[in-house]
Amino acid sequence: MKTAIWLYLFMFVAFFDLHAQYPILSPFALSLGAAPSFIGLILGMYSITHIPGNIIAGYGVDRFGSKKFIVASLIMAGIILVFQSHVTNPWQLLVIRSISGFVLAFLSPACLAWLAKLAKNRIHQGKLMAGNGLVHTLASVVSPAAGALLVAKLGFSTSFTILGWGLICTGLLSIVGIKETPYSPDVIEHQISTIPIENNTTPIPWLFFGIPLAISCSQGILFFELPLISSAKNSILTSGLLFSLVSLGALLTLSMLFLNRYSAFFRIVFGCLSLALSFFGLAIHWAIPLSISLVLIGMSKGIIFPAIATLLAGITSSGHYGRVFSILSIAYSIGAFIGPVAAGQMRMSISPFFLAFSALMLGLIIIPFDKYRAMASIR
Repeated sequence: MKTAIWLYLFMFVAFFDLHAQYPILSPFALSLGAAPSFIGLILGMYSITHIPGNIIAGYGVDRFGSKKFIVASLIMAGIILVFQSHVTNPWQLLVIRSISGFVLAFLSPACLAWLAKLAKNRIHQGKLMAGNGLVHTLASVVSPAAGALLVAKLGFSTSFTILGWGLICTGLLSIVGIKETPYSPDVIEHQISTIPIENNTTPIPWLFFGIPLAISCSQGILFFELPLISSAKNSILTSGLLFSLVSLGALLTLSMLFLNRYSAFFRIVFGCLSLALSFFGLAIHWAIPLSISLVLIGMSKGIIFPAIATLLAGITSSGHYGRVFSILSIAYSIGAFIGPVAAGQMRMSISPFFLAFSALMLGLIIIPFDKYRAMASIR
């Protein structure tokens, strides 16, 4: 349990720094003279450079353990963020964000794989994954508003420096804070098989990863578009508060512990459908206020993300946790690249929120439901 708490702390700080930049980056890029289409490229490039890092992490974590990757990822990301505080033009920001995307790509697969190995059984595994979602959400509730407030009080340069040193200090703390115990795959398989399913290592259809890709695409579009809408364009603080509303909605559903009694797969499908409908409502300017719409989007996210991690951990052998979660991160990275880039190029001709709705519906349509019977019992 002590190790899990340390892992949650590291993820909290990393997610806090990441989400604190969401309301900042677009205005910062604008202040450097970047056009909206180039801003989309900056946001997307951060995600696409995740992919080589995810691939390396997938095999490296399974072979060398998680701690080395967690320490290096946190410290390097902090150093790069300090450098980001000194950029003077959009191209420099593009390069810095690309490097940052690569080094942070190791963090999520390493932490998720370690959490999965800590589980005593499948129920415990599901609780640990839900805890990861809760930590992620708690960080994202306060960080956008905190990041916006930092910029309002201290400016862009000082804010990036503070966030960077926060990551560096956390990385140094992780060196002495946690000790990674070698785990025997046979022991772990015995532990998590105490609640049997039809097949402990059910093959994962590749089309399944279209769901996380579509979800990430929609979120990338939201992160790009929200600071640029009329009500937030001239106020970084307003933009930060809007992002916090999304996270508050996610916190609401994560607090509904009874949801964990239902199949992870059906939670994913239901959450994606409700998320798609929320984006469609924003695209057609429905009567529901923007603040309520953002809370609904967050509530859908709070259902989806823990369910995806729980499902993948439940059908994957322990020796392949790193690879499976790296593939998941790759899907997230591709979607997060496509989303803001597409929104930046097409926002003058079509609502970016409609693009998000279309991506989510396409992800749902391509699911071969007949192949998921073995997954439907996983909670």
